[in-house]
Amino acid sequence: MPMVAFGMANLLLPGDQAPWFHAPALSGNPRYAFDTAAGRPILMLFAGSASHPALAPALRLVTETRMLFDDRHACFFGVSTNPADAADGVVQQQLPGIRWFLDYDGAVSRLYGALNDDAGSAEYRQHWLLLDTTLRVCGRFPLDAGTQAIAALKAQITVPDVYPAAPVLIVPRVFEPALCQRLITLYEANGGEDSGFMREENGLTVGRIDHSHKRRSDYHIEDDLLREQLRARLARFLIPQIKRALGWEATRIERWLVACYDGDNGGGHFRAHRDNTTKGTAHRKFACTINLNAGEYDGGDLCFPEFGPQTYRAPTGGAVIFSCSLLHEAQPVTRGKRYAFLPFLYDEEGAKLREANLRFLAPETGGQPRTATPADAPA
Repeated sequence: MPMVAFGMANLLLPGDQAPWFHAPALSGNPRYAFDTAAGRPILMLFAGSASHPALAPALRLVTETRMLFDDRHACFFGVSTNPADAADGVVQQQLPGIRWFLDYDGAVSRLYGALNDDAGSAEYRQHWLLLDTTLRVCGRFPLDAGTQAIAALKAQITVPDVYPAAPVLIVPRVFEPALCQRLITLYEANGGEDSGFMREENGLTVGRIDHSHKRRSDYHIEDDLLREQLRARLARFLIPQIKRALGWEATRIERWLVACYDGDNGGGHFRAHRDNTTKGTAHRKFACTINLNAGEYDGGDLCFPEFGPQTYRAPTGGAVIFSCSLLHEAQPVTRGKRYAFLPFLYDEEGAKLREANLRFLAPETGGQPRTATPADAPA
């Protein structure tokens, strides 16, 4: 596989995990989260100044292979460090599939080794970088080896790396059917509130609601006796299975809520996201989805885009357990209502981190994310 001829300092090699970052995008998004683009091969072009004549063949090649970049099978991200590129229309966002980062401070280029200014004089290493569905490097190519980069991309699309299953654990028989029905009845009697999501803004973790990203309603359980009953079942039927399979023991539970994804009004869903990418959520280790009515709705399954199209649905009363760092999506419910109990699990080390990060929670969250009720230790 062709490799770039320049120095190796900070440059990524096949097998490396590409760094995650937030950066301004040509779309106007000031903090595009690059990690959420996982789930399809990605071809990157570190252009520096795309207005430079040497970039013309590369830009022309992207245009000529436009049909490859449909956001389903593959996508393209360019990195421009010259404000004139966007102002003069040299780089343009073309959805689906073609996006540009506006890396005017050089942070992204430096992170990926494209900008080498350690010696005091800036040197920009223009190159192509091909990433797989999990954002691991497949290949790195010199600027003038664009045709090889496109050929490698086509190979990834045609015969992708094989990930037979996402690293998830399914545990049946955590809640008995009567308890599942009790939680559904409790939700229906009290209703749910609009469910938001947490994101980082200006160094603080804030709650936001955006129905295009997430449509769900939550009922927060306040009954201490019921919480104790739920905790006892998790401690007896779930926590030991996690320890046996994953070698990790949960000692803390965050939030006690019944969630409802309703098939009406556009379909309940939660687009691809990760659960621990802000300071206010960094303590979370594993997410837990306990289905309460698995056979009574269509759609609504969990999927993990980095690991292929397979979907996951535990039986009624069963749990799906997965790392909070995995990109995952709750697909739209197309019929009926999907009910689930959705705690997060963490440990004593996570508890210390959570306490240390309280100062980063926005004032409107009341000192902790609205979606997080006080932590408890399983019995």
